[in-house]
Amino acid sequence: MLQNLDMLLQEKHIRPTAMRLLVLDFLKSQRAAVSLNDLETAFHRSDRITLYRTLKTFEEKGLVHPIADGTGSVKYALCADDCQTENHQDLHIHFHCSKCAETYCLPTTRIPEVSIPADFEAEEVSLMVKGICRNCKNENAMQLQAKEQ
Repeated sequence: MLQNLDMLLQEKHIRPTAMRLLVLDFLKSQRAAVSLNDLETAFHRSDRITLYRTLKTFEEKGLVHPIADGTGSVKYALCADDCQTENHQDLHIHFHCSKCAETYCLPTTRIPEVSIPADFEAEEVSLMVKGICRNCKNENAMQLQAKEQ
């Protein structure tokens, strides 16, 4: 497993340090995007600056992308395998659950092309959808069924 992570870092031209391998392993195990605070909680003995620099290195090399979900805390999620440093885009929709506060990438739901006036130049496009995630929706349905019985 660590060999695969090591190879992934090397493919992105990132020197595989122990901390980078641990952070990458943590990110791969998450179902939702994580914040720097989430990383600090998971690695409570690690230095905040080291964790921040790790995330920034991963972002610069096209391994993760930042997500501004409106909570005031930037979240990070792994990029698609084909994301490159020079073509670092996450042109998929992000979803923020208003109940559990998790933020998810929806990579199969692409952001539609947006036309802007010719005298404007787009540098970034993002689309955040807010609502109730699948897990919370299923939890609500089970609670309603339990009340009905």
